[in-house]
Amino acid sequence: MIQKKVCMVGAYGVGKTSLVKRFVESIFDERYHTTVGVKIDKKRLQVDGRELVLVLWDLAGEDELEPLRLSYLRGASGYILVADGCRESTLDTAENLHSRIAGVHGALPFVLAVNKMDLEEDWRISEERLARLAARGWPLIRTSAKTGAGVDQTFSALASVLLQGHL
Repeated sequence: MIQKKVCMVGAYGVGKTSLVKRFVESIFDERYHTTVGVKIDKKRLQVDGRELVLVLWDLAGEDELEPLRLSYLRGASGYILVADGCRESTLDTAENLHSRIAGVHGALPFVLAVNKMDLEEDWRISEERLARLAARGWPLIRTSAKTGAGVDQTFSALASVLLQGHL
C-alpha cells in the first residue's frame, strides 16, 4: 500500500480543517475550530484503480503573529494551499507560502483550493487573478467544505499526481 504525507497550508480561518473533515468524515461543522500546531488524519482512497493512503497534516493557519513552521512539511509528498474566496489577503498568503515552501522543500506537487464557494456572492478574489495563477500552471479548484463541492476533486487531483511516481 502506498502512503503519502500531504500538508494543508494557508492563512487562518480559510477552512483547512473543514476541508479535511469533509473529505475524511463527510461532515461539516459550522463552529470555527482553531488548529493549534498540527492535526493528523488519514484517508484511504482509490485513484486510477490503485489504493493510496493520504496522511493529512492540517497545519495551524498562518497569520502575522504566527508564521507557518516550514519544518512541518519535511517528508511531505505534496500540499494543498487553501485560500478563502471572501478574503483576497488569503490568496496573498497562499502565494507567499508557495514561494517559501518551494524555497525550502523544492517543487512539491500542490493544488490551490479556493474555498467557500457556497459564499460566492461575497467573493473578493477576482476571476482575472485566478486566471493568471492558472496560466502560471497552478492547479486550482473552487471548493466548499460546507456543501462538499470540489472537495473530493481537490484531494483526488493531488493524489493522482502523487501516484505518477509509483507506476
